[in-house]
Amino acid sequence: MNFLSTKVISRLGAGFLSLGLSVSSVWAAKDVLETSAASTERGHEHLLLDVERTNKRLVAVGARGHVLLSEDKGDSWKQVEVPVSVLLTAVDFADDENGWAVGHGGVILATNDGGYTWSKQFDGNAANQSIIRQAEKAVEALEARLESASEDEAADIEYELEEAQFGLEDAQFDAEVGASKPFLDVHFLSRTEGFAVGAYGFMFKTDDGGKTWQNYGDRVENIDRFHFNTITEIPGGALIVAGEAGVMFRSADDGETWETVDSPYDGSFFGLTPTGEADVVLAYGLRGNMFRSEDAGVSWDQVETNTESTLMGGSFDGSGKVSIVGNSGSVLSSTDSGRTFVESIRANRLGNVSLVFLSGRRMVVVGESGVSVTNPSGQNL
Repeated sequence: MNFLSTKVISRLGAGFLSLGLSVSSVWAAKDVLETSAASTERGHEHLLLDVERTNKRLVAVGARGHVLLSEDKGDSWKQVEVPVSVLLTAVDFADDENGWAVGHGGVILATNDGGYTWSKQFDGNAANQSIIRQAEKAVEALEARLESASEDEAADIEYELEEAQFGLEDAQFDAEVGASKPFLDVHFLSRTEGFAVGAYGFMFKTDDGGKTWQNYGDRVENIDRFHFNTITEIPGGALIVAGEAGVMFRSADDGETWETVDSPYDGSFFGLTPTGEADVVLAYGLRGNMFRSEDAGVSWDQVETNTESTLMGGSFDGSGKVSIVGNSGSVLSSTDSGRTFVESIRANRLGNVSLVFLSGRRMVVVGESGVSVTNPSGQNL
């Protein structure tokens, strides 16, 4: 199985789960939600899907619930205890101490000591029940409206009620299957306010640091339940969500309302990367497709990448340098805030998923082979 296939199964929605799970698979999912990650001294050499930098350390997450910390700029890594053993797909910190990680089974983990200890705040079972309760309230409200509706209003309300009942039935079916949907990305606006997004249109928001999570999936026009692969905040204030089949949404009010963006293409987006400039963001995905927006995601222009490698994740250094990593060892580097790129191929030709800049000359890259410390072109240091 090539890395792209692994990525699609592991992080990009696990579409095969829509075919249904056997009883044993459901119990297996339950077990990994309740089993701590196994200890290993070689976690930095195994599959890692995201890395985050705070002022004090680096935090990387990936296979089997592994969370790794580095306090020497990526030269050495230490695994910490985690209460689950599912694949972790993304991590984000609001400040040096408060961070969140998400992954398979609808897991959301939290730390308030910079990544040394983690607790489970939420999982797919809780998500399913939250969606059911919300769907039940919607059905009840429409039934009440129908009772007092005029003859002219009744037809429209009956249609809305039928749709709401279908939604409730879908939610109840999902709950019977179990915690089968992964979260694929997480982003916090502050220590209290954040979003987790994922497969089949999963979108949840917290306003209390993760003590409670509310379903926001119904606030986005995503009737086909396409996967949400990535979420980011653009300098200037807008939030952008992008994913499967080119779906893209933006919010100018911290995620309370969302508008559908006229997507620049119909292939899947896997990453969104600000460049450090106000209102500027890059979106990228399959076969080297990349687009740049200078108006906070309202309109997009294509960026010539001269590669057909699928692009997964990126970062910027704050002085015009941007690097994007992807399949087959591809590393795209820019010195003009993402207007133009030059491609380099890493010697091992293995896929990478995420990176952070430590300086203008040093990056930490994570992916199929674990952690690498490189220059902005992806050459090992």
